[in-house]
Formats: sequence, structure tokens, C-alpha cells
Amino acid sequence: MADAHGEEVPATLEQNPPPLAHETSGASGDDTGGQARVVSRGLTTAIHPTALRQIVWLRALETINRFRVVRAIDIAVACFPERPFKAALTAAQRAMRGLAKANLVRRYRTDRFQHVYGLTVAGARWLNDRGVDAVASVRRVVDMLNPEHMLWMNFVVLGAEARELRAMTEREALQDLNLQRDDGEAAIQGFLTVEVPGGARTLRPDAIAFEDDGMTWVEIDRSKRGADREAALSALAGRVGIRLPNQAVLRRVVVLARTERIWQRARAVLRAKAALADDVPLVRGSSRHFRETDDGVFEVWAAVTQNPGGYAIDMCVGHVIVQLLPTWLPKVRLDKSNRQPLAGWFDENYLPYRRPDTLPPWPKPASPLLKTSGDQQR
Repeated sequence: MADAHGEEVPATLEQNPPPLAHETSGASGDDTGGQARVVSRGLTTAIHPTALRQIVWLRALETINRFRVVRAIDIAVACFPERPFKAALTAAQRAMRGLAKANLVRRYRTDRFQHVYGLTVAGARWLNDRGVDAVASVRRVVDMLNPEHMLWMNFVVLGAEARELRAMTEREALQDLNLQRDDGEAAIQGFLTVEVPGGARTLRPDAIAFEDDGMTWVEIDRSKRGADREAALSALAGRVGIRLPNQAVLRRVVVLARTERIWQRARAVLRAKAALADDVPLVRGSSRHFRETDDGVFEVWAAVTQNPGGYAIDMCVGHVIVQLLPTWLPKVRLDKSNRQPLAGWFDENYLPYRRPDTLPPWPKPASPLLKTSGDQQR
């Protein structure tokens, strides 16, 4: 069954939505032996259902206002990361249907047949009335033919924030970087300048996340890299462990590939880098060695001096990680027609990137709606 906006929704969910209040059910022939089965009330144990809907709407509209264009799966990440994937996507689709019916968002289809949402004038006014500075984005969204790269940037940032990290898109990161420059200085155009065969190249991440040990730099590869971009990736991998202009230490470079072919090529570039670098002994400074500890996961080693004038010790200063973008998740349908895998959600070691075994595991996401509720009460 499809809803009024074309979203695929299972008939059972459309006719019998999940309960928002305490319910019990039991049958003499069920697995519980006739005893009453308690249906979990979820967040409604802490928030009244009417207030919960307003909180979901507020967070969803704030997300659209921030990124200008989103998909239902982005709202699932922003609002429901603690839920299983199907439950999160169902709740996100329900929220977007309600927002569209209230004319707070408008739905569009891109050239790649992706359904995206923009903020309407009424939606911006709804946020402004609640103290959020907002501007409508529908005029911009309607002109977007294929915003796939932007959508994946947004998705990665939201995924990192669901893991309780501070994260930024490329635009936000450059704005943050330029806050540090003095008045009259030229705008900072990137985080790194590297030498490639075609000359110097200034590099900017597609997304960044700040972790306890340093910064994670994310590259989203939607297409195969040319020779210059491959050289830039190789040079970027060689800078893991250095301090960047924003004073954060670059600890990880994550390459998210749209297709398996792109993934294989990026991995080949790094393997070639590793083979070339490992032929040279580590010396104090910029030299690096690379060890592939898992398929597409490379440890980066450098000679590090612990104390001034002391001996240099070989240490792992970071990682380079190459993995596939979960492009199958936005294609999932919640009825029997679905042929897409459901792997790669937050209950697995995949979002926002596959964490190496040598690092602490990802924390389980908590509901951001409880925090929003607390903020509203204050």
C-alpha cells in the first residue's frame, strides 16, 4: 500500500498504527500461554503523546532548516536512532506525512528518483514562532536535480551526532575554521594543502566529527577518483596524526564509497601507498607506515617522540577506513516487496563508520527526543 505521498507503507501499519499508550493483548493460543502481553509504551512513558508529536515535529523541522534538504531516512537518524531500523523509518515516514499534510514541508522527487523534503514558508514561520531562526528552502530544493552528495554529507553528520559526537558538514566546518582568523585576513579555503602531480591542492573534508582522541575526516566518493584525486587521497592518508589549522589532531580518514568498484579502487590506492611507504624506515617527522588490519581498515604508524630529546617510538597515530555507503537503506520498503538488506543501522558497527577493533566500541544511541523535551521544559 502507498500513502498519499507515494511512501510505501504496510497495510497493517496503515490500518493499525503502533500504540502510543499502554495496551495489553492476549489470546489463549499465543506463545504466552494465554497471559496478557504488555506492549511497550516507548517514549510515551516519559512524554505525553501529544507533546511527543510536537517534539518530533520540532526536531524534524530544525533538521530540515539546518541542512535545507533531507530524506525520510535522515529524519529517522535525527529523531529515532535508538530504535530498530524498521521502527525508526516507520516513525520518520509518519512524521513527514504529518508535516506535509500541515504544509510545513514539501516533498519532491530528484532525477535519481529519491524523495526529498524542503522547508516551506509556513514551516519556517512555525519554527520562528518557537524561537528558531529559520528560512524556507523549497525554492532551492525544487532546483536540485541530484543532491545525492549533499544528502550523504547530512546523513554522516547526523549519524555522528547520534553517537554523541560534535560533527559538521563541509560548509559548517569551513565557517567554524574561519571564525579563528583575524579581521582583514583572507578567508581560509581548506584544512590541508598537499602536493600532487598537477601541483598544490587544497583539501576540504565532506564532513568532520570530533572524538576524544582527535578529528575524523570523512570523504564521500560518489564517483571514481581521477589521477589527481587519487594522489590527493594518498597524500591525505600520509597526514594522519598531524595537527590541523583548527588545532585538532587528524586521527582518522574515512572514505565512504558509493559502489563496490569505487571502494575497491580507493582500497587499491591505499594499498599502493602502504607498499611504497613501508619500504622506507620510519623516521621522526612526516614519514608513515600503513598496516591493513582488516579489509579496508589501515593502521597508520609513525615515529613519535614521547619527551623532548628522548627516543622516537613507533606508534599507531590513527586509521584510514574505506567502506561502502549504506546506499541500500534509503531504498528499503516496509512491506513484503522489499528486496534491500536491512544491515548497517546503529545496532551494528557501521554508522557513521566501521570502528576498528582496536578502538572502543560505539556507544548505543540514546533518544534525542528526551533531550529536546528537557530543553523545552527549561
